[in-house]
Amino acid sequence: MNNSFHPPQLIDARALRLDQALQLLQQAGALLPEGQPYGEDWLQGVIDALCDLSSKDALTGLVNRRSFEMALAREIDRVARSGEPALLLMLDIDHFKAVNDTHGHAAGDVVIQSVAKAIDQTVRPMDTAARVGGEEFAIILPNCPSSFGRTVAERVRERVEGMDITLPSGQKLKITISLGGAFAPQWVRSSMLLWMERADRQLYRAKAEGRNRACLEPHTDSQVSAEEKGMLFAVSQQDTE
Repeated sequence: MNNSFHPPQLIDARALRLDQALQLLQQAGALLPEGQPYGEDWLQGVIDALCDLSSKDALTGLVNRRSFEMALAREIDRVARSGEPALLLMLDIDHFKAVNDTHGHAAGDVVIQSVAKAIDQTVRPMDTAARVGGEEFAIILPNCPSSFGRTVAERVRERVEGMDITLPSGQKLKITISLGGAFAPQWVRSSMLLWMERADRQLYRAKAEGRNRACLEPHTDSQVSAEEKGMLFAVSQQDTE
């Protein structure tokens, strides 16, 4: 058996077909890297710019759903290891279909962008704000005590409610959002789906109760669900084998 080491084969960077990638970055308004084209720093800059572009929502600049799910998985792991509280907020724009039907999709895009900007300006730098669907958004808040959860949810809601959005027609529009939130169970390795389902359940409750409100799952009730107990028991068994 031949176990001799074969060093990786080096290629000429100029043989890479990067025209389409560079065109994509230019169309997105991304800054092209400085330095000697096809040099090491230049290539790294192109790769970094493409990674950044692939992680962002094109309309709002917030994190996209793929990156949101990756961040949520990392936060679940962190909470299970550290026991620090973390809050997931799910929110969407109230009566958004009526905005599109009445004012057109260009106006709907402006509304989505305005809500995204309000969210981004309200959360902490350590938080992750994402657009996860058409008019749906999510916020991951690490190290968020239960006493602070409703405060931050209300802060986002009030900021959006207080906006005057100028539509392409010049008309001013007021909109509201509904929010639902749930805390990750501390010291337990939950699942992304379970955490999102909990927050979604509270979002549906906010809508059912009249919209333009925030409903959060009581922190004491969100410690461990039946499914999570099963996951925890399975992990415990593996540790003892």
